[in-house]
Amino acid sequence: MNKKLIALAVAGACVAPAAMAQTANPVTLYGRVHATFEVVEATGGAAGTAEVVRRNRVSDQASLLGVRGTEDLGGGLKAFFQLETAFKPDENNTTFAARNSGVGLQGGWGSLLLGRWDTPFKVTTGAIDPFGDVTLGGFSAAMQGRGLPGANATPGNQFDRRDQNVVQYWSPAWAGVAVRASYAMNEGRTAAVNPQRWSASITYTGGPLYIGYAADELKDNPYPAATVLKKQTGDALFGNFTFGPIKLGALYEQFKRTGYGKQKSWMGNVVWTLGNSQLIYQYQTTKDGQISPPTALGQPECKVNSLGYQYNFSRRTFFLGQYTKVENNAEAACNFGSQDLAIVKGQDLKGISLGLRHIF
Repeated sequence: MNKKLIALAVAGACVAPAAMAQTANPVTLYGRVHATFEVVEATGGAAGTAEVVRRNRVSDQASLLGVRGTEDLGGGLKAFFQLETAFKPDENNTTFAARNSGVGLQGGWGSLLLGRWDTPFKVTTGAIDPFGDVTLGGFSAAMQGRGLPGANATPGNQFDRRDQNVVQYWSPAWAGVAVRASYAMNEGRTAAVNPQRWSASITYTGGPLYIGYAADELKDNPYPAATVLKKQTGDALFGNFTFGPIKLGALYEQFKRTGYGKQKSWMGNVVWTLGNSQLIYQYQTTKDGQISPPTALGQPECKVNSLGYQYNFSRRTFFLGQYTKVENNAEAACNFGSQDLAIVKGQDLKGISLGLRHIF
């Protein structure tokens, strides 16, 4: 018996310092699991175009697992870190630690980090999307530079980025005003190109009002596939306002690219809260931006309508049902906000989604 007590005491002595260290400077494990059952299809397009026949699927909606922590350095200064990785509850093919990860310092002057992180343009405009930049009706269906393929039907969202090799600064809030700035290093510089990215935002949050402006610039970056453009810029004005059970949101964006016309996009939404239930409608559209001068078929244009019903079981868990319809003209290639279908320009998409999200 004495030997057992001695062994337990020794084990306790070994464990105690680690436990005390984590209590003084906590490290937190956190995560999100979000999956949807969907029925999707794509129809139309030019004569002879193969349609995407109606199919069922289970889709991941940016599920993640992360660990973050801080250390008090004294004098109001803290060190912080975060490592965040994606994982798919429906599949097993994700890359480790591909999400927001970095290390930095924080004080009364704000926060400065080095690592890989969502741009200020993405973070601040994404706050307007009631679907959280995921699901079929998420705002990257038509916003963030989406839908203008030229010769390529899937250019992606150039302004919906998580930049690598980045330095970011986040200010504290001064009377509700906050600033973010980000610069991605030119590590790919050669004698011919000097690829760089920067992004910045300013927002005001006060009571029921959230408004802001964001700007983004890419130099010597590929678009839409292998073609390198000298310069691409994005500007966004956005805001939402809550009164009683109603929340209204709006976002306007414009994008300029070397050799292309100006692309204009806007989005509006309304969320009506009734107890634990929320009724959601979101409309998105983008137009113009084709190669200058445009092709004989004219300028691209698409429209996205989404209806949603969300039931909040708690602050951590909700159910979301959604119907989304994407309409593309002959030159556009907007897609779903999450989990694209392999379409060609001119095709229209429809989808129904039923999903559950839980955070921990």
